[in-house]
Amino acid sequence: MHPHAPTADPAVKLTRWEIRPRDGGPPVRGDLRVLAGTEPRTAVVICHGFKGFRAWGFFPPLARALARAGHAVVTFDFSHNGVGADGVDFSALDLFRANTHSRDVDEIRMVLDALRGGGILPLAPRRIGLFGHSRGGGEAVLAAAEDPRVDTLVTWAAISDIPSRWSEEQTAAWERGETVEIVNARTGQNMPIAPTYWRDVRLNRDRLDILRAAADLTVPWLIIHGEDDATVDADEGKALFEAAGDEAELLLVEGAGHTFGAVHPYAGATPDLRAAVDATVEWFDRLHK
Repeated sequence: MHPHAPTADPAVKLTRWEIRPRDGGPPVRGDLRVLAGTEPRTAVVICHGFKGFRAWGFFPPLARALARAGHAVVTFDFSHNGVGADGVDFSALDLFRANTHSRDVDEIRMVLDALRGGGILPLAPRRIGLFGHSRGGGEAVLAAAEDPRVDTLVTWAAISDIPSRWSEEQTAAWERGETVEIVNARTGQNMPIAPTYWRDVRLNRDRLDILRAAADLTVPWLIIHGEDDATVDADEGKALFEAAGDEAELLLVEGAGHTFGAVHPYAGATPDLRAAVDATVEWFDRLHK
């Protein structure tokens, strides 16, 4: 077994799936978890963030917790997240280089369509929840605003804006047609981002406006953010809450950071992570009603 492989849970059945983007690009690969011996009629789709992947840290235990709560749980890797076929190593940096937010949002919607159309589950779920962390949280907001069939949403440490994430030096380099490299603190790799990334941000400014999408949402939405998040400031969670409608709730976890104390490889739950997981499982319980 790969040292980063998620711990098995005999009560939860895991199956792999794969779908191809409409443009014929590389596949979107994912996992489906269901409580063994059940046929759930509710589902939760989990979206990872920047430099993330479906097997990172807290994603497998979160998925297992939601499966034990009676949902079909879908985790997946964005096709251009940079992780290779093994699902854990950043061996596809050529794909990472060409990634865009628009592609990610399209792939979230593609996974939702496959889930509803029988491409992942034998029976289409009656209700679907969407979850996203960090960049994946912001993209989940964008996808949910576009797709009226999403029934409820949970975001952890979600970004509220895209252009402001980058320095003047980085955006100027993209404007000159240069590739910008981002260091992965965990692996030490220099991860390239091509000018096409910034071009997508500029050309799709309205579609990628997360605060506008937050204002458009009408579904129940739980916004969870660590008060001591050094990667995505808690003010961004507050901005999302202020932009959202009456269906949104904000949970600030005192002392929590960007990953609520979780690391990769996963080393167990922290009190901050347990608080976030418990609130998330309770929130998605409304899918059963």
